[in-house]
Amino acid sequence: MKHQTKFLLLLFILPFFLVSIIACDGETSERDAAQVSEELSDADLLDKVQYATFQYFWDGAEPHSGMARERYHLDGDYPQDDRDVVTAGGSGFGLMAIIVGVERGFITREEAVVRFERIVNFLETAERYNGVWPHWMYGETGETRPFSNLDDGADIVETAFLVQGLLTVRQYLRDGSDREAAIADRIDTLWREVNWNWHTRNGEENVLLWHWSPNHDFEMNHPIHGYDETLIAYVLAAASPTFPIDPEVYHEGWARGGDIALENHEAYGYSLPFSHNGAVEYSGPLFWAHYSYLGLDPRNLEDDYGNFWDNNRNHSLIHYEYAKENPNNFAGYGEDLWGLTASYSVSGYRAHKPHGDDVGVITPTAALSSFPYTPEESMKVLRNLYHNYYDEMFGPYGFYDAMSPEHDWYPQRYLAIDQGPIVVMIENHRSGLLWDLFMSSEEIQQGLDRLGFTY
Repeated sequence: MKHQTKFLLLLFILPFFLVSIIACDGETSERDAAQVSEELSDADLLDKVQYATFQYFWDGAEPHSGMARERYHLDGDYPQDDRDVVTAGGSGFGLMAIIVGVERGFITREEAVVRFERIVNFLETAERYNGVWPHWMYGETGETRPFSNLDDGADIVETAFLVQGLLTVRQYLRDGSDREAAIADRIDTLWREVNWNWHTRNGEENVLLWHWSPNHDFEMNHPIHGYDETLIAYVLAAASPTFPIDPEVYHEGWARGGDIALENHEAYGYSLPFSHNGAVEYSGPLFWAHYSYLGLDPRNLEDDYGNFWDNNRNHSLIHYEYAKENPNNFAGYGEDLWGLTASYSVSGYRAHKPHGDDVGVITPTAALSSFPYTPEESMKVLRNLYHNYYDEMFGPYGFYDAMSPEHDWYPQRYLAIDQGPIVVMIENHRSGLLWDLFMSSEEIQQGLDRLGFTY
């Protein structure tokens, strides 16, 4: 325990030590973070944030599996056995972050290949249910860690987030060395083994059901209706070369027979083409605009019901305008501190959103993962966080998960599903790298065609 404490302390102080070294100009031995931030160009600042956040999935990964830990608390306030729990969806995000790490020069391609092999080894032997992984697994054994009493088996949405990352890696490696091509082939096998159609009760229902349990069957009975973060599950299910869903499952399930489309609905002057399960609201938490679009390119994405780029950009801008209006007069809110999403909160874990569940908590991933949609507005948040909240918010794996100037609340905690989109979506803003790789898959193109998309 003593050695562990020293290790965590080292992880915490290392970034501050490095900042002092970098800031040295021969006349001053140290400068505070605010002075450093003023000297960094936008590109340098993006590099710094991507590098630090990438480390969550590199140095911070669970060592046996190479997978992403579900969470990491520097304040030590979480159960000991959680340290070995890995997440399927967060690991999918992490796979894409590792590609960014190679292309940005944070690690070598050879180092990434070794890590990809370790992760694939683990996923081949971990517990699966009709080819579908659970939400959580133990990194040492691959056994399922139940997410809840009934959720102790297959999670089709978390699996979709994982497969999105796996297919991006497959595309990245498939034309490489013999070793890389072999990894790509093994990923292809894992992809083909996922039985997406099983989650329609094996073709009995025109909707995907989120969970299946070997002990409780489909008792959770959670149909996946849009609009939310789960679009990628339907796209992958339609694209599967082995267990595809019928297009009707998308149109009747996700799109609710066309009821997903909104007409004449706007907030702060920005229209939203899609409704969430029939609800008309200002907009939901911002992770809806991120998780499915780490690989799925929204720039020209449109189906019978609306345009996804317009929806996601306007979704982000509504959050920006809401923070500027700041109807609750929360401290800190404004054009340089905006973005509500699911994250840690002052009371547990909450899905924060405008004019809904807003308790004065800002989550950095909300604005930072919206960089492709709102580059200028997101950069304002990035510079404010780095310039004015560095001491409270910047740790060994980038910005901590959530903050509240209103409550003077700055927990030193990370969540994989919030860190991953920061690395990936900043890169998509800068180069389109992950979008280009994922969309190069012929199966994905065929799946989108089957569902009637243009892209």
